[in-house]
Amino acid sequence: MTDVHTTMTFHPQPRPGQPKPWDFPAPERSTLPNGLTVLRSRRPGQKVVAVEVLLAAPLDAEPDGLDGLATMMARALSEGTDKHSAEEFAAELERCGATLDAHADHAGVRVSLEVPVSRLDKGLGLLADALRAPAFPDGEVERLVRNRLDEIPHELANPARRAAMALSKELFAADLRCSRPRQGTEETVARIDAAAVRAFYDTHVRPSTSTVVVVGDLAGIDLDALLESTLGEWSGKPAERRPLPAITADDTGRVVIVDRPGSVQTQVLIGRAGADRHDPVWAAQVLGTYCLGGTLTSRLDRVLREEKGYTYGVRAFGQVLLSTPEGTGVSLLGISGSVATDVTAPALADTWQVLRTLAAEGLTDEERDAAVQNLVGVAPLRYETASAVAGTFADQVEQSLPDDFQARLYERLAATGTVEATAAAVNAFPLDRLVVVLVGDASVIADPIRELGIGPVEVVTGG
Repeated sequence: MTDVHTTMTFHPQPRPGQPKPWDFPAPERSTLPNGLTVLRSRRPGQKVVAVEVLLAAPLDAEPDGLDGLATMMARALSEGTDKHSAEEFAAELERCGATLDAHADHAGVRVSLEVPVSRLDKGLGLLADALRAPAFPDGEVERLVRNRLDEIPHELANPARRAAMALSKELFAADLRCSRPRQGTEETVARIDAAAVRAFYDTHVRPSTSTVVVVGDLAGIDLDALLESTLGEWSGKPAERRPLPAITADDTGRVVIVDRPGSVQTQVLIGRAGADRHDPVWAAQVLGTYCLGGTLTSRLDRVLREEKGYTYGVRAFGQVLLSTPEGTGVSLLGISGSVATDVTAPALADTWQVLRTLAAEGLTDEERDAAVQNLVGVAPLRYETASAVAGTFADQVEQSLPDDFQARLYERLAATGTVEATAAAVNAFPLDRLVVVLVGDASVIADPIRELGIGPVEVVTGG
């Protein structure tokens, strides 16, 4: 018998290379004869077409005392047209396999349609009817108002939603719409009727101030002709886009406790106002904030979750509220999570220590490299669907950003160094300019929080 000897060669484990910025698609622009701006992106293989329509009907355009009117109008757009009742309209959508949603936000109302490419003509026709001639029946608007009133108590009972409401109220002056709940309060929603919805629509919804985004596999489709025969039939008087208000904020360091007697957990939301995406620091801020609290391996999670066991997770984030080309917009910079009631003060103390250490020692190159790998490397996965691409185009339009903003952002992220990312994160979360909102049992947490000395403490009644 002959012995056979096998020689095994061990190769070193491959090391990850530098991430390459993903080439985010650029849209094609055009304008319909009725003034409607069109952005389109042809995505081969995407057989479900995503359509986003942006209406220049911002929340601050709602009449005094009618907060929530834009939301009611958005929801009522699909509740019947001059051609179909509400039930018939829903049935027509179902027949062509389409979904139609709408919501209102600070920048305006957004209407979203997803439809198989084979039924795009039918889907666009229904969308055009909803925008061109919504019926706004008295009975349907009354039903939507009742539904909204039913939702509000549930939102007030949700600690995360309650914390967000309280933070907005603290940061922004009462006369600014962004200080108040986006979908209105019980008092304001109860005043809304079909006449108010119709008046809001007549005043603010028209093609000349709107934009439609179409993304999907458009091979073999004459999109220009299809749009002109559907959305091109929508008419309205020309108008200038309503200017967005200048936003100022008071982020003087302080603590607000929304009292929830008997609560076994405390919802934590730490925030302040920041610059919008037009600011040159935005890319570095995205990277630094991600290192601080954007993932399970971030600094905040490593200390508060892994080392101390205070929480299941804590996140740092930046969220744009309003954006203008002049840079007068505003974003919300925040840290959020929930902790057991009895460790609320220690968790805050450790959060402050993480921020102090970040300022004193900075991020490491390893943290920066891992963040770039995650943010830039996963970009193609984030945009596998037509709806994700369409949503990003719509965001760029809403925020008055250039069409290539997202593509350039990935390039800037990849080029941002550790020192720059550290400076942006430190500047985003200065210890003396953070408003802390705690939704929890004030009888247990108030005194320990006062002893931390992170700012004056106010206790308010939970809603």
